[in-house]
Amino acid sequence: MGQIVVTEFISLDGVIEAPGGGEGYKHDGWTFEFDRGDEGNKFKLDELMEAEAQLLGRRTYEGFAAAWPSREDEYGFSQKMNTMPKYVVSTTLETADWENSTILRSLDDVAKVREELDGSMLVAGSAQLVQGLLERDLVDELRLMVFPVVLGTGKRLWAATSDKKTFTLADTKTVGEGIAILTLRR
Repeated sequence: MGQIVVTEFISLDGVIEAPGGGEGYKHDGWTFEFDRGDEGNKFKLDELMEAEAQLLGRRTYEGFAAAWPSREDEYGFSQKMNTMPKYVVSTTLETADWENSTILRSLDDVAKVREELDGSMLVAGSAQLVQGLLERDLVDELRLMVFPVVLGTGKRLWAATSDKKTFTLADTKTVGEGIAILTLRR
């Protein structure tokens, strides 16, 4: 059975909206105000390279699909992003044309794919999807890159849940300009 690993850039007040920009949000690109340093960049590269697949909500998928096919880098990040299997959860998306993309229509479909995978499915952004995954107890690990900023407004990671969700702190580290990386497991 595979694992679902949620990875998020998150502010101190829980905002995950538009960390890289391009969404018309008041604080578009807010993570670029901080240097993650070599260790923070290596963390993001390593987690992608170790993942078997990506799991994305429709909005995040559309943003990634518009940006990543035209990007190149010397580390292989963009090549991995473009070639790895991608699952997009959507009831409205008609086609998924980004290389190696499959549309899943429900969280039940996500659970089935999770059962079939050997490795991890990495979920970035995708707030609504992550909230549903948390509610259904489908998240095996949270990796939160916590930036030392309060944004005040914006889409937040946390939503109401029907019951308490307990995680165990597995690892912490600080990288770059005071960015905390928290790894929590079910």
